[in-house]
Amino acid sequence: MTEGLATQPTTAAPADATRFRILGAISFSHFLNDMIQSLIVAIYPLLKGSFHLSFVQIGLITFTYQLCASMLQPLVGAYTDRHPQAHSLSFGMSLTLIGMITLAFAPNYLTVLLAAALIGCGSAIFHPESSRIARLASGGRHGLAQSIFQVGGNTGSATGPLLAAWIILPHGRSSVAWFAAAALLAVLVLWNVGAWYHRAHLAAPVRDARRRPAASPVPRATVVRTLAILMVLLFSKYFYLASIGSYYVFYLMAKFRLSMAHAQICLFVFLFAVALGTMFGGPIGDRIGRKRVIWASILGIAPFTLVLPYVGLGWTIALSFLVGLILASAFSAILVYAQELLPGKVGTVSGLFFGLAFGFGGIGAAVLGALADWRGIEFVYRVCAFLPLLGATAAFLPDIERGRRV
Repeated sequence: MTEGLATQPTTAAPADATRFRILGAISFSHFLNDMIQSLIVAIYPLLKGSFHLSFVQIGLITFTYQLCASMLQPLVGAYTDRHPQAHSLSFGMSLTLIGMITLAFAPNYLTVLLAAALIGCGSAIFHPESSRIARLASGGRHGLAQSIFQVGGNTGSATGPLLAAWIILPHGRSSVAWFAAAALLAVLVLWNVGAWYHRAHLAAPVRDARRRPAASPVPRATVVRTLAILMVLLFSKYFYLASIGSYYVFYLMAKFRLSMAHAQICLFVFLFAVALGTMFGGPIGDRIGRKRVIWASILGIAPFTLVLPYVGLGWTIALSFLVGLILASAFSAILVYAQELLPGKVGTVSGLFFGLAFGFGGIGAAVLGALADWRGIEFVYRVCAFLPLLGATAAFLPDIERGRRV
């Protein structure tokens, strides 16, 4: 594939060319993908009881899934920047389908880890390529497109715990296999998206094939420093999310004596707030600048996280909702900011940042699981409360959007 095609995703089409049908299909597929993945976390209490697992072993399930995703995503993104594959999304979702069936009937802990690895590999293909499609279909409204794409995933993550409470917990772990139908539906939707991608961008006549990729708006040294700051911000966001995603149910059950089903509903409240907040980050970033959104979304939750470990159940639910709502806007803004920092490398940037997100989340789950075994689950939340203070490093991000905002 020519260098010109590799740079095509960064070309801003007119705003009225935004392909909402494609964005809707990608968002729906993201919904199904992340709903399926969230079921892994949602059934942790079942797995813990069935295989007599420690918190460290629970954390290792997340670590395995997210390590596979984090290691492969940058490689997938870099490869497809140079060699686009129209139907790679369907292939990735097929791996997720196989992983779900394996998880449903896993006879031992090692097979559970294998299932998690397969689902992680599916995510490694899905996320960078879906982000590329979202940018291609954006019509120049990159923040909006990423938010539409992200809200599908976050809504799916929020739905998973409810489905686990209503379907999997009453019927047992084997009922996870029923959700293979959702993976199969996603395969079919993504096959049609791949057909559009091939028809509109790969089989089309090569335009500006000899055009060089656009240069970064800042010097190379500033690019390196800025990427380091963005990684610190991702670390803060995803370590804190790991404390909620993997252990919030256990925290509520231990501190407030909630049942597993009621704790799952509280987790849904947090994840619903994340889904709701996702829609704001991209469009607001298009309007006022992504640096401001990044700053506010991470540092802005610090007052709430610092108070959360010391309040009652009602305030815990309310504060977790506010944390999810505000923190959700960060990733879309960070991703589009990084894509504009390194134009012409959409797949590489998407793979790197999705990979870091999964990697930090996986490491966080394992580390926090060990911490919970050592000092107790409530201690984890007292320590993690300080992580959003790292959002202050956003002050050192360069303003690469000056003069571009509408």
